Amino acid sequence: MEARLEAVLWDNDGVLVDTEPLYLRANQEILATVGIELTVDAFREVSLQHGRSVFELAVASGCDAREISRLRVDRDRRYAELLDEGVNVLAGVRESLDILRGRLPMAIVTSSQKTHFDRIHRQTSLLDYFEFVLANGDYERHKPHPDPYLAAAARLGVAPERCLAIEDTERGLRSAVAAGMRCVVIPRELSRASDFRSAHRVLETAQDVAPEVEALLGCVTRQRASPTRGA
Repeated sequence: MEARLEAVLWDNDGVLVDTEPLYLRANQEILATVGIELTVDAFREVSLQHGRSVFELAVASGCDAREISRLRVDRDRRYAELLDEGVNVLAGVRESLDILRGRLPMAIVTSSQKTHFDRIHRQTSLLDYFEFVLANGDYERHKPHPDPYLAAAARLGVAPERCLAIEDTERGLRSAVAAGMRCVVIPRELSRASDFRSAHRVLETAQDVAPEVEALLGCVTRQRASPTRGA
């Protein structure tokens, strides 16, 4: 019998807000300055599936540590510029958050840098829905390691198996599952060609999150569907 649900933990980029394409673009533009073409497939594999830095490609091409540091600074600056041009809240997010507000604790668990996260959410008015945010620097190891989700569960005082994570990428799914949590995945264009077999369920949009939570709370009875691969 599955543990009763007591908390919902939301990823940020690609789940709440449509920022992954902007991050891809910033990395592509900066790597191009040193003659490296970052393809969508390479970004998906290195970053979204395995949670590694795309600057591994620059290291492999012969860039030294000083140049890598400069590239990171330039990438972060460019990403901030793109964020300031405007960030969209993803479809269904507000609807699900409105339904779930007050039903059980919710928090954001993200790999975003805090400076970028703050730029994003100056535009969204979403933060009032959440108890707290854990961002890059608030835990030892980032996704796909379990540390971010374990830290969030500990802060809430909720056992990991009583938490539900909402993710869009394979690295995020692996992080949540490694922490002992159920995880629903909402694939985006950049993450669809991934392995989501360990997901509790694969959903179409964020609007499907509230009914899924209600089902886990016992408010709705329905047969669990099999997760799909690369949905």
